[in-house]
Amino acid sequence: MSGRAAIVHDLALEDYGFGGDHPFNPLRVRLALELCEALGLLEDYPFVSSEPATDEDLTTVHSLTYVRMVQKAGRAAADLSDLLQYSNGTPDNPIFPDMHEACARVVGGVLAACRLVMEGNVDHAMCISGGLHHALRSAASGFCVYNDAGVAIARLKQDNPGIRIAYVDTDAHHGDGVQWMFYDDPEVLTVSMHESGRYLFPGTGGVDERGRNGGLGYSVNVPLQPYTDDRSWISCFDAVVPEVLRAFGPDLILTQNGCDGHALDPLTHLSATTRLYEHVPRRMHDLAHELCGGRWVATGGGGYDIWRVVPRAWT
Repeated sequence: MSGRAAIVHDLALEDYGFGGDHPFNPLRVRLALELCEALGLLEDYPFVSSEPATDEDLTTVHSLTYVRMVQKAGRAAADLSDLLQYSNGTPDNPIFPDMHEACARVVGGVLAACRLVMEGNVDHAMCISGGLHHALRSAASGFCVYNDAGVAIARLKQDNPGIRIAYVDTDAHHGDGVQWMFYDDPEVLTVSMHESGRYLFPGTGGVDERGRNGGLGYSVNVPLQPYTDDRSWISCFDAVVPEVLRAFGPDLILTQNGCDGHALDPLTHLSATTRLYEHVPRRMHDLAHELCGGRWVATGGGGYDIWRVVPRAWT
């Protein structure tokens, strides 16, 4: 395969969802792709299937004990008290059948996207089902069971010693899980622009969270006040992200493209429109070509108005 971009997706990646009236609904992925198809936007981009992440992949950032608990939970073989110890079985992160398999497939999709780019098959790859940025080493958090970006970054570092990876997160919620996983690593730059933790989960992402030890200065947070609109958000983005990325000099850029900062999103308090969600990918595309030979992997993320917002923001 050769070409500029590819989309990593198959129907199995739409199995990651908590059912019922839970706000994280995988239907949003299907709606976004169907709108892209209806507009003729997918004709030049191959769809690539992927395999689930292995336990070896997952334990690059998650504890083996936690992975085993998720596996047991999906088979209804775990006690509730044990599940709660790992923040599974909560209203945010309820148990669903075969949850390990569904979560591992999402991680595998992002791993496949990274391989396509690093092997030179494409310049850019997207796995819209990814973006589960809250999951921690030994705990689920914020609708996220496994951290696909964290696993992908760790695998990239294992397979490509010395690689410099820039992770840019524009979800309304702070990209806490990814930040903490690489908080002392000077080869991973994490940049998160999000609604201030004073008002929104997970309550972190202040400007004082700058990294630790050798990683000091490699975590950048831009907390935004409620009701921040396109003009202010874009102004902040353009003032911070290009300069920081140029100073860092990445070999690959990985973005989390949550669209829950939209004014219609029911879970957040920002006031963006689809103008923002056109601007950010365009800028990241240009920066990828300027700084790292076009190597850019994009994932989805949050977005909870699945009919009016998500399909348009991701198109």
